[in-house]
Formats: sequence, structure tokens, C-alpha cells
Amino acid sequence: MIAILSPSGVCTVPHYSARIYVTLRPSVLDPAGTAVQSGLAHMGYSNVETVRIGKYIELTLEAETEAAASQQLDRMCDQLLANPVIENYR
Repeated sequence: MIAILSPSGVCTVPHYSARIYVTLRPSVLDPAGTAVQSGLAHMGYSNVETVRIGKYIELTLEAETEAAASQQLDRMCDQLLANPVIENYR
């Protein structure tokens, strides 16, 4: 589920702000996360067990309803913002 924030502004068509988190699926290896974990261990943070790297996206869009905004965001994520083969989004 993508976090839809309240409509913003005073317009004829509401604007919705969204926060989207894109992460690798648990079954996909994360070499960037492994490199960060290794770097943290070398810095003395050996208590860090796992690191997973992802993307955080904020956007604002116009839509008639929150449901319409949510549907558009799902399509955006499936088609461009995330790779549905190896990534999850919420």
C-alpha cells in the first residue's frame, strides 16, 4: 500500500502527495546493502546484522479521488518506479 497523504492546495482538482518505498524482494541479493554492512563493520559497528538498500520517492499528483490517485500510483510503480520482478513497493 502506498501512503497517500491528504489533498493539498485549493484547486478544482485535488492534489495528492504520496510517499513510495521501493525495496528489493527478500529473495534478491542486495550487494549494495552487503557493502554498506561491511563498511559499518569496519567502522566498529559490528552489531549491525543486515542492511537492505532501497529507494524513497515523494511525488504530488492531481486526481479526482484518493482511490483514483492510488490506482495511478500503482500503475506508475508497476511500469516505471519499481521493477516488479525484483522489487516490492509500498
